[in-house]
Amino acid sequence: MDIEKHKHGGDIYSQEVKMDYSANINPLGMPKEVIQAAYEGILSSVNYPDIHCGKLREALSFKEGIQKEHIICGNGAAELIFSLAAAIKPKKALLAAPGFAEYEQALRINGCEIVYYLLKEELGFELQEDYLEAITPDLDLLFLCVPNNPTGLVSPKDFLDKILDKCRACNVWMVVDECFNDFLDDAGVYTMKNEITSNDHLFILKAFTKLYAMAGLRLGYGFCSNLELLEKMADSVQPWNVSIPAQMAGTAALREVGFVENSKALIREERQYLSIKMKELGFQVYDSKANFLFFHGPENLAEECKKKGILIRDCSNYYGLSDGYYRIAVRTHEENETLMEIMQEIIKARDSHADH
Repeated sequence: MDIEKHKHGGDIYSQEVKMDYSANINPLGMPKEVIQAAYEGILSSVNYPDIHCGKLREALSFKEGIQKEHIICGNGAAELIFSLAAAIKPKKALLAAPGFAEYEQALRINGCEIVYYLLKEELGFELQEDYLEAITPDLDLLFLCVPNNPTGLVSPKDFLDKILDKCRACNVWMVVDECFNDFLDDAGVYTMKNEITSNDHLFILKAFTKLYAMAGLRLGYGFCSNLELLEKMADSVQPWNVSIPAQMAGTAALREVGFVENSKALIREERQYLSIKMKELGFQVYDSKANFLFFHGPENLAEECKKKGILIRDCSNYYGLSDGYYRIAVRTHEENETLMEIMQEIIKARDSHADH
């Protein structure tokens, strides 16, 4: 296996890290009530977990406005990506690039041919109208991430609807990854969940990972009205795949209201701060709507940051990107100030070295 190809953010285990900007986790951390629920879940872990995630799915149904039988839960969104590919067994799939690496990995394991739609640098890495032409009857499936990882860019809902119409006409599965949707100021404007009931070849992917800072608990979920697919997905994973602490923490997280609004307000403000400061450093910063920023800077920036105990996401291993592209999480103001000071030091040292 090519470790470099499949590397991710959040590798705090193989090196000493002071600040991790490589994983897009809510800077406010896990809510206290969620921690308490997870702790109570540990105390209950002498039992097997509910194999159907009943209470969690009921809470999700109420919160999201989706029928309980149209909801599936998994050991993180990543497990659902893999079980989805295993259940559909697509022979040919379309991926927008750059995009999340797990789509490709899950498809290739199932022997699927992959066609790439390249998001062009000169067009700001935005999805263009000609994407519709890439959706052809010989495809079985496509993945779209909205907002996209790593760019943080969104596509207008009317364009997403056009994509869904084209998928329906060509009998292609449309899988929409909305794991970062809840960070959007107008999340409801971009979600495709209202189309679930009337489209049995639409699957929406979500997770508790980012918003509720539950990456280590591993909890994702999906929406789909195709019950046959959901059954196949459930059959493709081991029983008891979602732990009791994860189920109880997720159920508690769905009761949070103020926490979500406070998180969005902090991220909105700090994303703007980081964007302004990085532009002042001479970086090309893209207009992310998510809880992270995508930018182009010096080719050695990630290594220089690592020397100072800071992890940022080097995006050069994304298909369609080259050296010099990075992604950083939006964190607290104090952390962000420190990051900007360190990046400024790196740039100054680099310019001084160049002068000599």
